[in-house]
Amino acid sequence: MLDHPYTYPLGFSFFFLFVVLVIMGSSNAVNLTDGLDGLATGCTIIAAGALTVLTYVTGHAVFASYLEIQYLPQVGEVTIFCGSMVGACLGFLWYNAHPAEVFMGDVGSLALGGGIGTVAVITKQEILLLFIGGVFVAEALSVILQVASFQMYGRRIFRMAPLHHHFELQGWSESKVIIRFWIAALVLALFSLSTLKLR
Repeated sequence: MLDHPYTYPLGFSFFFLFVVLVIMGSSNAVNLTDGLDGLATGCTIIAAGALTVLTYVTGHAVFASYLEIQYLPQVGEVTIFCGSMVGACLGFLWYNAHPAEVFMGDVGSLALGGGIGTVAVITKQEILLLFIGGVFVAEALSVILQVASFQMYGRRIFRMAPLHHHFELQGWSESKVIIRFWIAALVLALFSLSTLKLR
């Protein structure tokens, strides 16, 4: 039945929904993280840097065989896109670091998140994206949990969501929150890359 021209696309419908979920989720997660000067930018540099390595080894037959990951011949070209994202964010961070002179806004954060999600789909590493972008996931989950808790029970889990504002209200300075989130993003990205050989 699914080989019929009219019903054939239904076989891919769940995959398409999954792709939409990954790209929309990563796009909005980066957008939610963009609340402090340089926070989203620094975390994007780290995540895009990890994806740069991932796309390179996925598109290189020898490395892919050694690491026992799926070899995707044309994915090596996406390495240039990921490297460009890292470079663009580094240049932007020069002016976006605390205290920021230039702000990213929704246009930048949604696009960067969408780019990260798209690269994860292209490299077939959607699940690993949860760890590569662990800070983004934590920020998005804090908002989801906060809204759900307030809607159902009338109580807040965090002092304020997204998560970076919770730590600010606990007395952490803005610079301390940003740098600690960068450290967490770096640890998660390195952990994600280490799993390539541990699988």
